[in-house]
Amino acid sequence: MGLRRALTDSDDTILPLPATAAELLEALAAPPRLGAHLRAVHHVAHRLTGDLEKEGLAVDRAAVLFGAATHDIGKVRHPEELEQPGHAHEPAGYELLLNYGVPHELARFAGTHGSSWHNPDSPTEDLLVSLADKVWKGARVTALEQAVLQRMNGEEWDAFLRLDNVLSKLARQADDLLAFQFRHPVRDM
Repeated sequence: MGLRRALTDSDDTILPLPATAAELLEALAAPPRLGAHLRAVHHVAHRLTGDLEKEGLAVDRAAVLFGAATHDIGKVRHPEELEQPGHAHEPAGYELLLNYGVPHELARFAGTHGSSWHNPDSPTEDLLVSLADKVWKGARVTALEQAVLQRMNGEEWDAFLRLDNVLSKLARQADDLLAFQFRHPVRDM
């Protein structure tokens, strides 16, 4: 009941998850707060990829959106990480998605979202899932933003200003997105 509410809450400002991600969360009996979190990050990823595509950054938008919608799915196996820091959910999420038949190209985001920007060879899509997972709550991570900036076209200063404008706009939604997430309990009642 609580998960269904988190996935379908009629808050018109927050986009719904893709059907396949919502179905997977329901099949796993995911905690409501996890559903709300994934929905918030997916919402930001949708806006982020749309804005950056307008700025000339070529990405596989569908992959980023799926990655954002499932990046923390391993917290089904490690629910303690809904309330405290941890990284055990990352490999667990990757394996869980593979076991459900999700191809590696999409499952990888569950394992890479926590540290993709530390690897200079990370695909742009991985960086954008990581970035959406930070900026949804208003967090700005310089190293991550620099990694994305290196993928953008144009003069460095101009690209920086364009990226900063996009991220500043998204970060202004943080209070509303955090409120949305915290309206949903960690555990289903």
